[in-house]
Amino acid sequence: MDIYMFIFSPWFWLCLAVFFTLIEVVCAFNLVTAWFAISALVMVFVSGLTESLPDYVRFRLHTGIFLAIAVVLLFFTRPVAVKKLRVGREKTNVNDIVGRDAVVTKDILPFERGEIKINGQIWTAISENNGEIEAGAECTIVKIEGVKAVVREK
Repeated sequence: MDIYMFIFSPWFWLCLAVFFTLIEVVCAFNLVTAWFAISALVMVFVSGLTESLPDYVRFRLHTGIFLAIAVVLLFFTRPVAVKKLRVGREKTNVNDIVGRDAVVTKDILPFERGEIKINGQIWTAISENNGEIEAGAECTIVKIEGVKAVVREK
């Protein structure tokens, strides 16, 4: 079997499907190459049905069908799959402290960071309206910005 016959064979598409699946697994399921793997799997069957066509027609037909299926799956089903599988989102408990009360442990000055203590943890904090909050005062956590808490004096 020469190289051109291999490219048109179902074995080529099966190898390609395995290749894209391995890339998807190695890249921690980003759901990009999975659609190409599915498309290549469909092409295993299509290539078996088009054996009687001339090589130049088969090449164009296989390439076109493969790319069409992959692009359609990528653009129309990936967003749904990402939403359902929650790919790329890691849930943390940070948002649980929003709205809760904390104690200021280091003065929060205008345009400067201070510190608060909540649940035994020390957080860097800034004032919501860039006001001053003295150590020992109680405050409410309004939101989290990166690694610092935005607070409002109680």
